[in-house]
Amino acid sequence: MQNLQIEGYTIEELNELIHSDEFETLIFSNKPVVFNAGSAEILGQFHKEGRELHVDLAHIDGGGEGVLIAINSLVKKYAEARKFEAINWYVNATNCANPNPKLQRILRLKQYEIRTFDKKGAVFYKKEKTAN
Repeated sequence: MQNLQIEGYTIEELNELIHSDEFETLIFSNKPVVFNAGSAEILGQFHKEGRELHVDLAHIDGGGEGVLIAINSLVKKYAEARKFEAINWYVNATNCANPNPKLQRILRLKQYEIRTFDKKGAVFYKKEKTAN
């Protein structure tokens, strides 16, 4: 995970950007974005509602070298730096064309639960309180 890059940025560089307006511009368009993290290509969407952050990982193709751990860590650091009260995670891994049983097992171990949302359908969902 140490050499992992997200869209050409190292984890260290992204950690420094967390406090900048540039990070806000890169992430929060409230539209789906495709980005590369390590060997994974990810379709995701990020938005804010009040004091809660919403992270929707719609599709993950490839990976396996700690990509989700890195994304989780970055999102938590960002949420804490910006004083968010909670992070809502949505991972669409329930009805994929080629479901990844390892990912589903990990999500269950991390206490994600399958929930159905109007505009998302059935997803793995978890709400995490931040340290704020």
